[in-house]
Amino acid sequence: MKIGILQTGLVPENLAQTSGEYPAMFERLLGGHGFEFQTWAVVNGAFPDGPGDADGWLITGSRHGVYEDHPWIAPLEQLIRDIVEADKPLIGVCFGHQIIAQALGGRVEKFAGGWSVGPQDYEFPDGRKTVQAWHQDQVVEAPAGAQVVASNDFCRNAALVYPGKAYTVQPHPEFDDTFIAGLIETRAPGVVPQDQLEAATKRLGEPLDSAGFGAQFARFFRERRL
Repeated sequence: MKIGILQTGLVPENLAQTSGEYPAMFERLLGGHGFEFQTWAVVNGAFPDGPGDADGWLITGSRHGVYEDHPWIAPLEQLIRDIVEADKPLIGVCFGHQIIAQALGGRVEKFAGGWSVGPQDYEFPDGRKTVQAWHQDQVVEAPAGAQVVASNDFCRNAALVYPGKAYTVQPHPEFDDTFIAGLIETRAPGVVPQDQLEAATKRLGEPLDSAGFGAQFARFFRERRL
């Protein structure tokens, strides 16, 4: 099964040397599940010809906001609608979670409550899961037909299922402690409140449910279920 990765952001250069770009992180997350991958860097204007170029699709995170005026945003939203119409399974993470919601009629905002950074706990139907987060924007209104399947006190729409069509999550199962530590060091100062950075740093090293998310993503691609 071929998974098309739609890359919507670039990793900071100093971190990319050790962690790779976002598509490489997802290839590691989904490693061992028998997929092949092809990436289109839509952030640089590179798009597939259409939904038929892959058997399933994944949209990455990004430092950009889905509401920003970039020339690739509107074409990406149309591609999302085309993928859904073509009945290809679709997964979105962070920015991907948000752009899919926006493309299908939901609403995304820069959240007034601020940032979520580092390991966070989310309530899923099968229990609590701990996974890395790095975001201020949130889906504040889910599209019609979307089902909320994870949340916490800070993020009400932390994971959404569009039955048989798409599965999207706000946090970052593809991020490890090293990458989060790098973001805290290079991107967060002066942006994220210091007390939050200290709290996130203290939680680094806690067990994460990343492998479980990889298996969940693989199952959704193949079976359209969580």
